[in-house]
Amino acid sequence: MKPSIVAETSYAFRGRMDTLHHRGRRDHGLTPLANECCLRDGWSIGVAAGCSEVIRQAANDLQDYLFTSMGVSTLLIQKTAAALAREQQCVVLCEKKEAPRFGKGLKTARSYRLTVRATQVVVCGFDDRGAAQGSYHLEEVMNFREAPFLLLGESVKEPLFSPRMTHSGWGLDQFPDSHLNAIAHAGMDAILVVAKGVDRTPGGYLDFNDLVRRAKRYGLDVYFYSYLTCWKHPEDADAEAAYDQTFGALFRACPEAKGIVLVGESCEFPSRDERTTRRPWTESVVDGIPADKPSPGWWPCNDYAGWVTMVKTVVRKWSPQADIVFWTYNWGYAPEPERVKLIASLPTDISLLVTFEMFDQVRHEDVVNPVMDYTISYPGPGEYFKSEAAAASKKGLRLYAMTNTGGCTWDFGVTPYEPFPFQWAKRHAAMHEARKKWGLSGLMESHQYGFYPSFIADFTKWNFWSGSPSSDETLRRIAVRDFGIHGAPHALKAWECWSEAITHYIPTNEDQYGPNRIGPSYPLIFHPDITRTFTSKELVMNSPPFALNGGNAIVKTFYHPYENAQQSPGPQRIAVEIRSYRKAQALLEKGLVQMRQAIQSAPEQKRETGARQELLAQFMANTIGTTIHVKEWWRLNQRLLVTGNRQKAHAILDALVTVAQDEMANAQATIELVERDSRLGWEPTMDYMCDRPHLEWKIRQVRHVVENEIFLYRKMVDL
Repeated sequence: MKPSIVAETSYAFRGRMDTLHHRGRRDHGLTPLANECCLRDGWSIGVAAGCSEVIRQAANDLQDYLFTSMGVSTLLIQKTAAALAREQQCVVLCEKKEAPRFGKGLKTARSYRLTVRATQVVVCGFDDRGAAQGSYHLEEVMNFREAPFLLLGESVKEPLFSPRMTHSGWGLDQFPDSHLNAIAHAGMDAILVVAKGVDRTPGGYLDFNDLVRRAKRYGLDVYFYSYLTCWKHPEDADAEAAYDQTFGALFRACPEAKGIVLVGESCEFPSRDERTTRRPWTESVVDGIPADKPSPGWWPCNDYAGWVTMVKTVVRKWSPQADIVFWTYNWGYAPEPERVKLIASLPTDISLLVTFEMFDQVRHEDVVNPVMDYTISYPGPGEYFKSEAAAASKKGLRLYAMTNTGGCTWDFGVTPYEPFPFQWAKRHAAMHEARKKWGLSGLMESHQYGFYPSFIADFTKWNFWSGSPSSDETLRRIAVRDFGIHGAPHALKAWECWSEAITHYIPTNEDQYGPNRIGPSYPLIFHPDITRTFTSKELVMNSPPFALNGGNAIVKTFYHPYENAQQSPGPQRIAVEIRSYRKAQALLEKGLVQMRQAIQSAPEQKRETGARQELLAQFMANTIGTTIHVKEWWRLNQRLLVTGNRQKAHAILDALVTVAQDEMANAQATIELVERDSRLGWEPTMDYMCDRPHLEWKIRQVRHVVENEIFLYRKMVDL
């Protein structure tokens, strides 16, 4: 019997995101083994007198977890460190400086030692953040065990990457305490907030110092993602004062922020590099004629090192330890010698951020496509990343990577996460190789779509800490946790199918800025402008006024191939892409059969987890259906525009009507999915772009094309 998931109001998904500790985790039929400690009613959770707010928060959190998820009532106590060491029937949360005996050997920030005895559990962190992470680890172990039982013995865990940064998945630059807590539980240690000025984000006012203070309580740092610009060259006489009024002012007002991320397109400057326009990208077209050079934000300019040094100087004037993160995302396409030369010129006391998978050339049949941003269809690393990682290692720079390992990419722009664990495992493995080979240490784990708690995030966390089991074993445990012993094999088979499906996804610009970005609400525009309605073929889709990227800001509704110099041209590759997408869709559907069996085999209290994965995968399958229809629609329109034969024109028009009818049915079938899960169809910067109103609009729009535009074109053909 499948669970009944009723329709949700808009934004109801936030309530689910806020629920960190789930009821019904415990199987009361289980009893502890001889080598296990059992936490029972009457135990206490102890912290040292004068401990940090991070540890107090973790203790409160653990108490709530035990009560809510395990049905165990505990008392919070506060004593001296010496007294706590003797306390029985107690879970002790402490840091090395308070209990050096338990913290012996800990050397890495956020690491912890777990000591489990029959009547005492000690979680000792290298620092308070390590103690908190150890406490969260207890929750994960008990969730797997489905009981408040812990294996006797000692273990040490160290984080393998830091920082692990994410944007908000709750809402653009919105970080309620509940979301901060979820991010911390996922093993991340930093958040990203977009800064347009002091206490200014794209959404308006935000008290940055309050965010830093609240994030600190959960062991999280705050990085600014810079939208600041200073149109002064760093060599200008008055440059330092100008940069201090922009970049410096941010850290003068908020000196406890951890650092700032700088990416070309968001903070251009008047480069004097003659290979660029030396103008902002907004001025790339002059007198109606596009520039024949890139703007400074899209080229590894020979004076970027001076610019980074200037930003570093004014920022560290107010915050000496600030992490200056320079991201080379925008010029990964540029020749390797130019990119490596820039890296060699950078100051060594900054961090270099490189996107992990982009720009590689991937062959599908006899067609080559470049890997566009951001995708898990290709695990990486790409040649661009390898070249810059090697250069960073040679230069002695801290190396970070944009990996999207929070669980989402632009493959499906309005979904909460992508349930392809075996593909994510390949990326994790590649990242560990990069860690060993080039010193990869820090991660950006999401872009503007943010972080959403999921089994993918749980899986990633286990893979990013030392002493963890293999990826296969972790996935098996997660499957049993979420589907029970009988449902788990079917869930694993579903995940295998879905993980194979994404390998047939081809991440092109037109798809990731088109149907894959917003799903089945994407329109079908008839190319012949028969109604004389449009001055431009781009249809502007409705969105709320507060949406940063509402309407057509990052959606191109008039579908056509955006060609790349290193890829095969549209007419040749579209047929290959359609075949590949059909394979992906078939594998998603095959996995859905297994997921439905997993739901049926799971204990009743676990079935909602699978039901929501079913909705997610079906939405992805429908999105791919839209993308296939859009590609077929484009091909037919191209043929229609060049045919001079009346009979062939009518046949093409008939085929267009068939595609339109199939796509209207696909959109109609998607309404139920987005009604039952309010996170489907939403993204933090676009807001809702594939909810019931948008899907119903799309159906009306396509019906208008069929009944009016194609109808009129038929009459014209017959003249």
